[in-house]
Amino acid sequence: MDVSESQGEQGVVLVTGASGYIGSHIVANLLSKGASVRATVRDASDPDRVDHLMEMEIAEGGQLEIVEMDLLDSESVRKAVSGCMQVIHTAAVVVLNSRNPQKKIVDPSVIGTRNVLDAIDSTETVECLVHTSSTAAIRPQKWSDGQVLTTETWADDANIVDNPYGLAKYSAEMLVREWHDSKDNGPRMVTINPCVVLGPPLSRRHLRGSPSFIMMLLKREVPFVIPMHISIVDVRDVAEAHVRALTMGKNAGRYLVVSGQMWWKDVARAIKSENPSLKVPTRQIPYLLSLVVSIFHPRVSLSWARMHLGKRLFWDASPAERDLGMDWRSPKESLLDTIPPILEKNWLR
Repeated sequence: MDVSESQGEQGVVLVTGASGYIGSHIVANLLSKGASVRATVRDASDPDRVDHLMEMEIAEGGQLEIVEMDLLDSESVRKAVSGCMQVIHTAAVVVLNSRNPQKKIVDPSVIGTRNVLDAIDSTETVECLVHTSSTAAIRPQKWSDGQVLTTETWADDANIVDNPYGLAKYSAEMLVREWHDSKDNGPRMVTINPCVVLGPPLSRRHLRGSPSFIMMLLKREVPFVIPMHISIVDVRDVAEAHVRALTMGKNAGRYLVVSGQMWWKDVARAIKSENPSLKVPTRQIPYLLSLVVSIFHPRVSLSWARMHLGKRLFWDASPAERDLGMDWRSPKESLLDTIPPILEKNWLR
């Protein structure tokens, strides 16, 4: 099916979390195809959340409506969903650690998703739900070097102490799947499971997500890099996968979106090679020293370091290639395309 030709016939598409990194690119993708989009944001008066949405190009037949929605306010969620034919639920908290992980990480994802599902149940118009999950909902606590994970794997050992983000993503996706399984003739449902997402940020707020790791290098928050193997996918490809899933793929399908992997040192060296004036740290410290450093690292815990550093993990994204017709930008292209907006808009300050 030609995705661009089909958008105009699908009624209003609701995109939750539209001001976010993935959500913004989904909105841009839909508008470029002439879709009618209702985009939800937490605060419509915040320029960082709204201005880049208002500046997006809209193809013939398309339109953009921006509405305020609080995921934890069931009534505001119900109003946002009302009258929409399709829902792309991207809104979630992208926080890996917190002093109160239940309240700050798990509850917003799970309660927010529950409110979206209840809102869909309250209307008869929604025909399809595409839910943004994560590789964090797939990756177990323990895995071996070189292992390949598939969509048959679940992070069912995630817990509030060691892996609150994984618990949040796993719990939210399970909630969506149990909801879907409970219905005989309910809406079509697909989940998209991206890894670390890179590519052009459209707002300064987007630097708080996956690109925060790039910002660490650009700002030289650490003088060296650790032996970390990173799976990468382009935010534009993630958006395209979501949009294609509205009309393509299997009902109840689960799709990993991963383009490839890079070692952290190669990420740093690629940035330095393309931007020689930047003082990007490129020296990698040994594994054992990395464990010591992780105790004081602003974003890496010792338990996480023990499980991940020095090891390679791979993902089988072939179902997305087969069912959604996806092909991928290379990790290096996505990485290097992340940098220009940051420099051009002086977001390093």
